[in-house]
Amino acid sequence: MEQHTRWRADPDPDAEPDNDEGGALASVLSGVGPRLRALRREREITLAALSERTGISVSTLSRLESGRRRPTLELLLPLATAYHVPLDELVGAPATGDPRIHPRPFTRFGQTFVPLTRYLGGLHAYKQILPPGYNCGADGRPAEPRTHEGFEWLYVLSGRVAMTLGDRQLTLVAGEAAEFDTRVPHALANPGAQPAEFLSLFGAQGERIHVRARPGGGAPADGP
Repeated sequence: MEQHTRWRADPDPDAEPDNDEGGALASVLSGVGPRLRALRREREITLAALSERTGISVSTLSRLESGRRRPTLELLLPLATAYHVPLDELVGAPATGDPRIHPRPFTRFGQTFVPLTRYLGGLHAYKQILPPGYNCGADGRPAEPRTHEGFEWLYVLSGRVAMTLGDRQLTLVAGEAAEFDTRVPHALANPGAQPAEFLSLFGAQGERIHVRARPGGGAPADGP
């Protein structure tokens, strides 16, 4: 008796997914471009510099950020490596239900950043570590003040953090906090012999921290 074997074709990788899957996929992919642009601007990296780090052309990077180029694994892997962020964070993959954050420290401008948030939009939280003598000029004050868009709040955990903010010179110690508009020329330094550590909240779009209550029964900062 002749037997007939039925062959089932493998799914076409280029075939359109069903409506439910397609909607979820489109939602995730549509957010990749804005995430990439926000991350590059936050890190203050030009398209040309990012192209050199990743080997991806400037035109392709620009099209990825604008949503005119579909993100692929071959493009996202070198970008995740260059930015020192997990691939699922770069893509904005749906949450798995695990609340733990697995920070991956990176070094920029000679200081160490430990990301404390897993998303790329809105406010960003970091633990920052300044090595001894970091950015100190000949007079012991912070060198090379700079400006950029945004608003920053910081809280010193240990050591001393010298700050230049416009025409003002400040020194913050453990337990002290400061907030400032980053469009004002500013710079940080560590004049001490030990590393200085602080928590930083940064809003690239100028988001400010709203204090809802103060110790000792004081009135909220944003209202009577």
